Amino acid sequence: MTTIENRLVIVVRADPVICGHSVEARNLAETALERGFDEVRIVTWPIETLERAGLPLKPLDSVLPYSPGIFVDRPAPVGDYKVPDGRYLAGIIGRLVELFTDGVPTVCLSLYLSPHTIAVADALRAAWGTGLPVNVTTIAEAVGSDVTNVVRTAVTEGRLGAAAHILSSYLSQDHCVAVSEYTRDLIITEAELVDQHHGTRFAPQCRERITVSYPAIDADAYTHLDEQVIDEVLAARGLERESYVLFLSRLTAAKGVEELITGFELSESHHDKTLVIAGRGPQAAVLREFASHSPLIDRIRFLDDVGDAEKPYLMAGCAAFVLPSKPRPEFVETFGIALAEKMLAGGGPVITTLTGGIGEAIGDHALIVEVEDPEGIAAALDKAILHTTREERREWADRAREYALQFDRRRVFDKMFASIPRVKAYEI
Repeated sequence: MTTIENRLVIVVRADPVICGHSVEARNLAETALERGFDEVRIVTWPIETLERAGLPLKPLDSVLPYSPGIFVDRPAPVGDYKVPDGRYLAGIIGRLVELFTDGVPTVCLSLYLSPHTIAVADALRAAWGTGLPVNVTTIAEAVGSDVTNVVRTAVTEGRLGAAAHILSSYLSQDHCVAVSEYTRDLIITEAELVDQHHGTRFAPQCRERITVSYPAIDADAYTHLDEQVIDEVLAARGLERESYVLFLSRLTAAKGVEELITGFELSESHHDKTLVIAGRGPQAAVLREFASHSPLIDRIRFLDDVGDAEKPYLMAGCAAFVLPSKPRPEFVETFGIALAEKMLAGGGPVITTLTGGIGEAIGDHALIVEVEDPEGIAAALDKAILHTTREERREWADRAREYALQFDRRRVFDKMFASIPRVKAYEI
């Protein structure tokens, strides 16, 4: 039997959820094996639970397998039907307690403060209570929506207990990180509001302890793509290079798809281009209905079956990539993983807004439009497609890729783990 000397546990809404941070968990897991961890455990939710929650899921047959040494734990619920949500959380916490008390030195990374960091904090308390040896270093990563949706709501509604529960669980971890400077500032701002209203002292702790760790992207999957394979992948979809404008993200109200459809209609570029809207999400039916009334409906295509393997090739072949994200009460783009992935893949220019943390993802390498501005989208499309030369677009793509390489999974992993001296199974 092989002895496990070094384990990484990642608690997250893992694949098959269509979410950049679910893919980030995969990327960090794969890098951990390269960097000397013997075992990686991704602790997450049963598939049927994710489906019932209404989360946008990838087609299960499109989810790429994990490398040997990475195990996905989907603990079964604990207890009876009277507490349905608590049953599943109890299953996750119970599994974490088992992993924390089996004698293996462990690093535990939680993505999303609620409920995953809360689960880790509860599991640690239970593990210490067993009297068994516990050798666990914890990292909590705030991805943004857990703050904008959960903490901000608690602050707005004056619910000190709910806000304190999340913030204290976050600060109880050994290392507190946020996926962007925007997210870090957001957490501090919300903590200041809690302090002002309730006399607590969360904000100074947040200001002192939170560092930034950008999302980890597998750059290898997007760079050095085989030119022939690009053409083959596009041909299988009935597409050719630079024949289409691409949107690829979750289909939610915050992504600005309606403005994109209208902007495409208003552009001069639409005459010989197709608008490809790739993704799944709660607004899928609404957006299809909206598109059905467009005079360009014959030039608008929805794809709901794009897997991780196909995504880079669709990005590389597009004439332009548009993500006109807009702030919503329930969601603000706190980084923009899809934009960084697109910049790594090459292809036509990126068109987006400066909502939330998007500016950190794109640097100076995108065409910027205002929020909810179809006319601006139309002008940007025409500039990207009609008013730049192929050579200009190639030079732009090269600079964008060079910028986005800072988000490669190995660079992000090494920076994150450089501050964890007790994990020395590898050298950075």
